[in-house]
Amino acid sequence: MSQGRVLLISDSQLMNKALVEILANRDYETVISVDGGSALRYLDNDFDLVILRCGLSACEIKNFVQDLIVRDSSLVILLMVEDSDFDVTKEFPTSGIFETVRFPIHNVESFAFLVKTASHAHSSIVSYKRILLSLEERNSSLQKQNMLLANRVEESSKNLGRMYEDLRKTYVHTVKSLIEAIDARDHYTRSHSEKVSRRAVLIAEEMGLSVKEIETIRQAGELHDVGKIGIEDSILTKPGALNDEEWVKMRLHSIKGAQILEPLTFLGDVASIVRQNHERYGGGGYPDGLKGEEIALGARIISLADAYDVMTSIRSYRKDVFSKEQAIEEVKRNSGKQFDPKVVEAFLRIADKF
Repeated sequence: MSQGRVLLISDSQLMNKALVEILANRDYETVISVDGGSALRYLDNDFDLVILRCGLSACEIKNFVQDLIVRDSSLVILLMVEDSDFDVTKEFPTSGIFETVRFPIHNVESFAFLVKTASHAHSSIVSYKRILLSLEERNSSLQKQNMLLANRVEESSKNLGRMYEDLRKTYVHTVKSLIEAIDARDHYTRSHSEKVSRRAVLIAEEMGLSVKEIETIRQAGELHDVGKIGIEDSILTKPGALNDEEWVKMRLHSIKGAQILEPLTFLGDVASIVRQNHERYGGGGYPDGLKGEEIALGARIISLADAYDVMTSIRSYRKDVFSKEQAIEEVKRNSGKQFDPKVVEAFLRIADKF
């Protein structure tokens, strides 16, 4: 079995005969080219080793070696130098040349070992290039897969955005339907949630809250009485004061409201604000008896906006209403008791907008 293919570039019959014999005895196939032009054409075939006779100047050798490597970067080149010229080899280039060898060859076995080593070096270079090419192809494939994945993620994000928007629209429609259902049961509270929401937003803006916080308060204001959907009409529309049993049931509406909203996770803190909007800053509110900053800020704001609307609107249980000035004074009187003083301060600065 052939140990490899060798391209011998030499116009010396003596050198060619000697090298072909040595190589043939070691099962190497040798192709001879007597000039550089034909040698370059031979490189279209695969060779494990090139043996180049030094019959040119140092500059010509350098240029020819570069031409060989350009044609096949995996080539391993041995430069054969006759004894008479060996002293000038220090001028020759080393780049691209695996080893420089004297001719005639005095130690055939050493030369044969060098050829074998050079052939193995060529095999290693070829293997390395194959691995590198495979890695480049794999990298290219991964880049394409990453691009496809990025496109899929982008499309999924768009779909998710559309789904979220559809969900938001469904939520808005549901909210409006619930509010309308509550208003339809008690004409005295018609538009109450809308007014509470609007006024709570005004206070929140005056307090310098973030856009996200204000939007949460707006939603909580619209939904703060949604739990009343579970309260009997006889209690909601009772023309007089509620008895103890009825009052216990009425107080459940903040809990029922939170329970309705908690599964809607995209509403964030709305459910907890709805649950807490009847807590009192000084304590004694319901349903959890919280006080001070234990109560969510959004709930403290809605508590004031809700109370103001109740005071200035007709109710089934109370036909007389407070004037705007009376309501403002009542808010002041309950600062630190029912209402957060900081919320009261913000309210007083913009009370003319109410």
